[in-house]
Amino acid sequence: MNRTVELWALAFQTLVTVLLALVYYGLWRARHRPYDATWAMAWGSYAARLAFITEYIVTRRTVWLFLHQVATGVVALLLLHAAIQFSRQVTWRRRTMAWLTALVVASSYALVYGVHDFMVAGIFSVVLLSGVTLWTAVVFWKHRARVPSGGATVLALGFTLWGLHHLDYPLLRPLGTGVLFGVFADVLFIVVTAIGAVFLVLDHDRQALESRRAQLEQLTHLLLTAQEDERRRIARELHDEAGQILTAVKIDLDLAGRRGSSELVGKALAQVRDLSNLLRPTVLDDLGLVPAIRALMEDFSRRTRIATRLEAPAELRGLMPDQQVAIYRIVQEGLTNVARHAGANEVRVRLKTNGNDVRLEIEDDGHGVAGDITPNLGLLGMRERVSALGGTLRTGGNGGGFRILASIPLESGA
Repeated sequence: MNRTVELWALAFQTLVTVLLALVYYGLWRARHRPYDATWAMAWGSYAARLAFITEYIVTRRTVWLFLHQVATGVVALLLLHAAIQFSRQVTWRRRTMAWLTALVVASSYALVYGVHDFMVAGIFSVVLLSGVTLWTAVVFWKHRARVPSGGATVLALGFTLWGLHHLDYPLLRPLGTGVLFGVFADVLFIVVTAIGAVFLVLDHDRQALESRRAQLEQLTHLLLTAQEDERRRIARELHDEAGQILTAVKIDLDLAGRRGSSELVGKALAQVRDLSNLLRPTVLDDLGLVPAIRALMEDFSRRTRIATRLEAPAELRGLMPDQQVAIYRIVQEGLTNVARHAGANEVRVRLKTNGNDVRLEIEDDGHGVAGDITPNLGLLGMRERVSALGGTLRTGGNGGGFRILASIPLESGA
């Protein structure tokens, strides 16, 4: 009766271990991380190890004890390899794995067929598995010291206790006694280490995602800064070089009495100046943000015949240059969207400080949007500019038109 219960307990432990191997195999198929595949092979080998010892208990055939010894060594190598792959991103060479596996097979053969002592073979297996399990725990303790993680803590504690638990085999289970206690403890540690590994993988992916997001935000900020510098350079060259040349040509034509040609050159000169202002308005650098926005809206109204209204204080204090540029570009892109898509008769821009934030609102009386808003390049550019300064951007309908609301902390540009 006891033998039957013990065999069923081992079968249950084998099933749990197989399920764990399948979980890691699924993670590997989904993520293609090498340590997931190694963990899957380790738990699969552990399940085979349990099956081999079960067959030995039933049949007492030495070959199953030999296979159990080999599987124990393979499990130890794979668990350690998976831990090193995860924490140090190092993969053993195939030749190294082949030599270590050959060493495991040779030592298992010597112990089982040379010593002919179950106790000696069991003690060797226990010491090997316990030593590598504790070594794996040390790897996770070191990983936790470098990268604090709840999953690493659970794994480090789990493997530490599991490694110590392996040492009870010679005391509690000579020739198979105490199997129920061992199965219960092993299943518990399998579940604990599985949960810890899942949390560790989730923490690792979350940290990688946060790092990637920070890199993208930094890259976006650098690209926007480079874009503004390039616009400033091109605008200066248009104003200083092309503008002066066209002005000189116009004067020469006026002196020569060629009025028609002079008017054409005058139109070209006006277009060059407009283009220069669109790239980088001199009034933004000379007079400040509010006069620049007012000039932009007056020019917009003149070109599109859409009425504009600006509500802003005469001067906004505390804004850094990059914040002023961002607000100006958002207003510029918002007016462009109104002209292209809104079908509006009037657009209103409100700009004010609210405590430690500066708030910008762009609102039109057009036909608004139906359903979900499909982000276009202009809206994405606005959102990136605001996000780079630590602010927020909200868009949506206002009951009959469209509204853009941006909030930027005053201290973000410092």
